[in-house]
Parts: sequence; C-alpha cells; structure tokens
Amino acid sequence: MSNYHLIVFGATSFVGQLLTRYLFDRHGVDGDLRWAIAGRSEVKLNEIRATLGAKGSTLPILLANADDESSLLALCKQTRAVVSTVGPYSLYGSPLVKVCAESGTDYCDLTGEAPWIAKMLAAYEETAKRTGARIVHCTGFDSIPSDLGTYFLQQKSKEQFGQYCTRVKMRVKAMRGGLSGGTVASIIHIINEASKNKSTRKMLMDPYSLSPPTDIKLPWQPNIKFASYDPDAKSWAFPFIMASINTKIVQRSHALTGYAYGTDFIYDEAMLTGKGFKGRAAAAGAALGIAGAFSALVLPPTRALMSRYVVPKPGEGPTPEQQKKGFYDIRFIGKMKTGETLTVKVTGDRDPGYGSTCKILGEAAVCLALDVSKEEKAGGFWTPSTLMGDKLIARLSKYAGLSFTVV
Repeated sequence: MSNYHLIVFGATSFVGQLLTRYLFDRHGVDGDLRWAIAGRSEVKLNEIRATLGAKGSTLPILLANADDESSLLALCKQTRAVVSTVGPYSLYGSPLVKVCAESGTDYCDLTGEAPWIAKMLAAYEETAKRTGARIVHCTGFDSIPSDLGTYFLQQKSKEQFGQYCTRVKMRVKAMRGGLSGGTVASIIHIINEASKNKSTRKMLMDPYSLSPPTDIKLPWQPNIKFASYDPDAKSWAFPFIMASINTKIVQRSHALTGYAYGTDFIYDEAMLTGKGFKGRAAAAGAALGIAGAFSALVLPPTRALMSRYVVPKPGEGPTPEQQKKGFYDIRFIGKMKTGETLTVKVTGDRDPGYGSTCKILGEAAVCLALDVSKEEKAGGFWTPSTLMGDKLIARLSKYAGLSFTVV
C-alpha cells in the first residue's frame, strides 16, 4: 500500500499554495485522504505548511526536484497519484510525466499548453498504457468546464431525445477574474515557440491535433476570429482566449468515446457581449484588444516590454478578495440532426483562473486518486470527462462551487 493517496508537487507555486489550502480545508491532515506536499525547497514548503496553522503542522513534506528523475521516482513510489502545478509545463513538467508513466503512477495537472501535451502523448502514451498510469492533463478551468459541460449536455441529450447533439456551441455568457504570472508565462512561452516553429503554429490551429490518428474524414471546425453575431445565443460574440486548448480536449474526448456524437460533430467556443450596437461594439473592442495583445507578444521587443512592465510576474496573481468576487456562467447550446435543441449551463462561484481552478484541480486530483479504480479505467492518456465523467461532476457540484444544469 502506498504511503499517500495524493502528492501535490509544486506546492509553493501560486496555484500550488491555493490547492494546498483547499485540500487542507476539505480534508485536514488526519482525515480519509492521505496526502503530502512536495517541491525542491524545504524552507518554502515549511513556510506554506506554517500558513495552515497548528492543525496543519503534521502535513508531510517531501523533497523532489522537477529535473531530477531519481527524486521524482522516489516520490512516485510513495503515492497513488501526483497533481502537478509546475508550469510552464513545457519548461518544467516533462520529467514528472515520464516518471509517472514509467512507474504506473496516476498524474494530473492544469496545463493549457497543447504543443507540450502533444509531445507527452507521442513520448509516453504507450508506456502509460503498459504500466497502468492514468495521465490526465488540463484539469483546471482549462479544460474541465468545456469538457465536462459538453459531456453533461450530451448525456442529457441522450436521456431526453435518445440521440446526441452533432453541433455544440460553448458560449461564455459572463465571467470575472484575473490572471496569475504563471498563466501569463505559459501563454508567452507558447506564443514564443509558435513564432519560431511552423509545425507548432500548425498544431495550434488544428482542433484535432491532440486526437488519436484516424482514417475517418472529420469535418471542418469553425473558429471565431473577430466579432460576429450568434443567432442561437442571440448575442454578439468574440474569440475566447482558451478556445485553442479547450476545443482540442473536447475533440480528443469525442475521439476516445469512439466518435459517439457522430463523425460530423462540430464544436466551437466564444464569449458573448449582448445584443444591439452596444454588444457589437463591445465584441469588436474585445477582439481588437486580444489581437493587439497577441501581436505585441509575437514580436520580441514588445514581448520583453510587456513581460517586464505590463503582465503579472510568476508568483503573482489575483488577491483572495478578487478570487472570491470572481465567477463564470457558461452556456452549451446543442443541436441534433433532427432539429431538436438543448441548452445547459455550467457556473462557478470564484474567479475562473484561480479561485475556481484550485477547487476544480483539487477535486479532480482526489477523484483520480480515490474514485476511479485501475480495473474500471486502464492506463493511458485520458481527458477529464472520459476518465472521471459523472463522478467528477458530482464532486464539483457538491464541493467546488460548480453547477451543471439544463436551462
């Protein structure tokens, strides 16, 4: 038997600290969940543990370095599962995925770095299948609301109409939240890599780039690039910054189900701004702002200036008050071949990037460690919905401030 059910690796990062606090508040130290925090600095880990007060003084601390495979292997041998918060993952995350895959240890993270995920799939998917390791990327705000929201919609569609939706639109109706330096660092790193590498740019544009290879001719997928009116949502819309990774995860989930929604399944994402001239102006302004920011990040001189003076530094992020005031309301509009429609919504009670993500990540990690047996789901690279599905929805609804409802 493993010493621990779960180890938080990178507990001193911004999200790692939030996750540690969340798990402590939910499970304590002496409860049913046996868990520990880990990282390379004993001093910093002790500082994090001290913030938990006297009741947290016995929380186990383990030392391991992100680039030292021997220390990571020693870590993995003590636990069922590891949850990693050491982004940018393309810089710091690969050795742990390798060691987890080779040792049969379950793993999850909150990466949104599609090129890195593609590299991990190519390098370690067969190994994970052989050893029984379940690897689950994107278990934060990107991409659990999108992935589980689509899954929830499709289950309700099957229950009510006896068929799945072949067209799904994910639309962010409302959202309030901020970015941390770690997320910005990951975005900047992806943009930097894409600016240098044509194949990276190509895979970022391909919604099927994380799906298993297939001979099936799959349909073209829409991609909102500027302000446009959505008649189904009855609102103007503009590009959603997380659509690039979310659409890939949703399509991978669809592929892993054996294309259950049909080989003509279409999915896209956008943010809504409302009706009329005001909504149109807001959508156009937001689209121009996103385009301007990305253009500035592509060019090395302006990227350096923004990194230095504009965007938050690694370790920085929304204040606790800002996290509490944040929220999101996401709609999934589904259409069936026969013309019926169904809409569901997914809501969260904290800012999406951090206040909500730490709760989502915590419940996903515990679900992975406790709720899904190796006999039920074998080793390999899974998505949140295909590995945890209803069990994770239940956890998120009960503990993490999310709701999944039919509109």
